Amino acid sequence: MGKTITEKILDEHLVEGDLTPGEEIGIEIDQVLAQDTTGTMVWLQFEALDLDEVQTELAAQYCDHQTYQFDFKNTDDHRFLRSAAGTFGAHFSRPGNGICHNVHKENFAAPGKTLLGSDSHTPTPGGLGQLAIGAGGLDIAVAMGGGAYYVEMPEIVNIRLEGELGEWASAKDVILELLGRLSVKGGVGKVFEYTGPGVETLSVPERTTITNMGTELGATSSIFGTDERTKEWLDEVDRSGDYVDLQPDADAEYADEIVVDLSEIEPMIAEPSMPDNVVPVREAAGQSVEQVMIGSCTNGAYEDILPTAKMLEGREVNKKTEMIIAPASKQASEMLAREGWTAELMAAGVNFSEATCGACIGIGHVPGSDTVSLRTFNRNFEGRSGIEDDSVFLCSPEVATAAAIKGEIIDPRDLADELDDLEDPGFELGRGYDRQDADLIAPDEAVDDELVKGPNIGDVPLKDALEPNLDGEVLLRMGDNITTDHIIPATSDILKFRSNVPKLSEFTLSRVDESFAQRALDADGGFLVAGENYGQGSSREHAALCPMYLGVEGVLAQSFARIHKANLFNFGLVPLTIDEDDYENIEQGDNVEIVDDVGQGVRSGQEEFTFRVNGEWEGTAHLDASEREREILAAGGKLSWTKQQTQGGSGAAPADD
Repeated sequence: MGKTITEKILDEHLVEGDLTPGEEIGIEIDQVLAQDTTGTMVWLQFEALDLDEVQTELAAQYCDHQTYQFDFKNTDDHRFLRSAAGTFGAHFSRPGNGICHNVHKENFAAPGKTLLGSDSHTPTPGGLGQLAIGAGGLDIAVAMGGGAYYVEMPEIVNIRLEGELGEWASAKDVILELLGRLSVKGGVGKVFEYTGPGVETLSVPERTTITNMGTELGATSSIFGTDERTKEWLDEVDRSGDYVDLQPDADAEYADEIVVDLSEIEPMIAEPSMPDNVVPVREAAGQSVEQVMIGSCTNGAYEDILPTAKMLEGREVNKKTEMIIAPASKQASEMLAREGWTAELMAAGVNFSEATCGACIGIGHVPGSDTVSLRTFNRNFEGRSGIEDDSVFLCSPEVATAAAIKGEIIDPRDLADELDDLEDPGFELGRGYDRQDADLIAPDEAVDDELVKGPNIGDVPLKDALEPNLDGEVLLRMGDNITTDHIIPATSDILKFRSNVPKLSEFTLSRVDESFAQRALDADGGFLVAGENYGQGSSREHAALCPMYLGVEGVLAQSFARIHKANLFNFGLVPLTIDEDDYENIEQGDNVEIVDDVGQGVRSGQEEFTFRVNGEWEGTAHLDASEREREILAAGGKLSWTKQQTQGGSGAAPADD
């Protein structure tokens, strides 16, 4: 039987297990990346593992989320990250150089390689044939030390692309179409592999828009094969030597196949407040728009901004609408400036932001009260933009620009009918990328050789080994699709404490219940209860670390998002799955007792645990965990477990492989 693209890469990197869907596998990691809001904990954990030097082929540390440095704490974090990169042997990308996924794509991503990143949108370079996976920071630290990365072998789904995109349709509309079909849970436990004759009609930047937002489907990763379009793009970034031929075998077998006819794709838009709340733009037309933003790791490349520039040439942004462009990399900004497009955009009334993730997580350009904001970003979770009860729509640069011109949501095809001289800008690949090196500090150029820690940078808290008895109050009962933004918000007033867990924990689940953190501390232990897809969204391990610090012992949920579930294991919180009936019967404030000896049950491979509520009725919870995950849970978390494995050894690499 032939192999898929994903199976070929996994097979070459396999160190443990076999490629059977649902079974745990361990793979060798070639490259790792971290960003500034997750990276501090990555390097503190790397230090705590007593490791001396990065063992992967390449490691890169980016400063992209909090580039404005509103507080010395942000600046101290960046200084610490630069010192960690210099001390341990990683590349360092300075604040303002761009978003990790885009800068990594331009400089390091390579077909056939594996990439593990402490950001959920790490799968972005799947558009050029790299198998990239987002994970929690502790998994990154272990991988950097030479340990394998463990993941449940996903099902591989063939997304067969046919036809060619028509006028005013874009790659963003393709992934929005899939989100509308499959939902934010449609990719859980899966890798989406794009094949078919339609693939060759899409360039690498278009493909990376699709793989970037595959994360919103809940997918483990998304990937395209390599071809002449891949060669073309690698030539333009002066990295033609990285090309390898990568295609599925003719007799490769997939778990499922989804056909998308590109010629039938029309401009789409995700209405508030979920990326899968997708409708054709014409169904949302007519709503007044006060803010338009072009950018983010999804649509902030030169190729994404150029259509906006062409559409605005000789025109102005509507007087009631504010328009901001946030390029994904300084490279994109420089190319636009050299070609004169920056001046054209400014003359049209466009403001430029630094190359940063900022606005995507609610730092800067927060929408006004009771206003509509159109963004080319990847997430529109309620409150993520920095204001509760926001109204954020997700769309392509073409749809966003049409709204900026009109002052209201409008299908660009309809705007073209109104304006006789407005033509589809089409897609144009950037030519002659001059790769930005000034803001990338290579390991052999490091300016630091020891760690520099400011007063806001603390230690990594550890959890004790799993106790035999778990019981406590239901501290909070939540609904479906609780995101990591709900658990630990990323707004500027909170983000600066990512290196200070005791302070950061005060904001835990504050967007759901402002009293939660204090109640959890006062309770001295307890449980969280949630519906479907608990922990969807970013890879931030703080969403597990802070509840652990507050004394939470476990989470009872109907289902978990992949990365967050792994983070719960990593920090010693028991993730138990319950059915809908039991979920409906549990109330906040109830007392839950796990009847079984939890410590012994976890260690012995027990899958079903009986829990008793208020001493009155009993239910059954399920623990879906590999033998390795059970060992980690029993030890109180991955950091404690890994240190135990290396005791008596050299400490050069965790015995995690």
